[in-house]
Amino acid sequence: MTTVLVTGAGGPAGASLGRQLVGRTLQGRPVVTVGVDLDVLAGAPFTHTTTVAAAADPAYAPAMRSVVEAFRPDLVIPTVQDELPQAAVLVDVLAASAAPGASVVVAGAHASGLAADKLLTMWTLAGAGVPVPVHVAASDLPDAAGALAWAGGPVVVKPRVSRGGRGVTVVEKPEDLDWTGTDASWIVQGFVDGPEYAPQVYRSPRTGRTTVVVLEKTALKEGRVGNAADAVRLPDDAVPDVRAVAAATVEALDLVGPVDMDVRRDASGAPYVLEVNGRFGALSAHAPELLDLVLDEWLPPSP
Repeated sequence: MTTVLVTGAGGPAGASLGRQLVGRTLQGRPVVTVGVDLDVLAGAPFTHTTTVAAAADPAYAPAMRSVVEAFRPDLVIPTVQDELPQAAVLVDVLAASAAPGASVVVAGAHASGLAADKLLTMWTLAGAGVPVPVHVAASDLPDAAGALAWAGGPVVVKPRVSRGGRGVTVVEKPEDLDWTGTDASWIVQGFVDGPEYAPQVYRSPRTGRTTVVVLEKTALKEGRVGNAADAVRLPDDAVPDVRAVAAATVEALDLVGPVDMDVRRDASGAPYVLEVNGRFGALSAHAPELLDLVLDEWLPPSP
């Protein structure tokens, strides 16, 4: 059997991977899936489920090591954004506790750390010439009115380390946000209010070749920001500028494996990268070839 362990199994990204793995065979062997989450899962699309501590909890490392030792997976796929820096550091520990030749699908510690922090992501991309909105740590601005003046229009305020639309606020007038709750752990970005895309990207750890599938978000769960409530896959020859920006983004951050990101156009039609997730996203089922590439390049060869 081939065993694949997916973290964040109760979230949109993890659950989507679980559904994509149902009924698959790999290298002629049936697939056993293990779904790991903070909470006990009921009705999840996994062969087995279990719990693990949160990434910020000191118990995370020993808990993950114990889970991997118990199930001996051939492949570990983290899908929780704030878990990635920890998982990247623990790669050798987890692989040693898993099946022989097992892999953890995560970029290196440096790349994972950059992508897990939205401010560090913006700094890195801006330095590489990738188009991003104006951005600053919230602690560098005095209040909401000062933020609006600095950006010359509406801004988005969000935690530097978070997932999806958690804690995201669009500020269009000073009374939209009580600034006393913000500090250096928050990022402020100029609000780009055009069509939004969710490029699904895979960059090979072997060759560096980048595969980009562009999805257009047709509805957002939080209205003007946040996760997509629905999306459509665009033809491969559509929006070449978005595809180029997506490829440049993963190269600038030196990410490998699956990457999910948000890109929007401004009023002039120019695309801007809003944020980057160095993992599978909730919409990965729209681009099933990404999972195929992961299984092809990260699984140990059949004995």
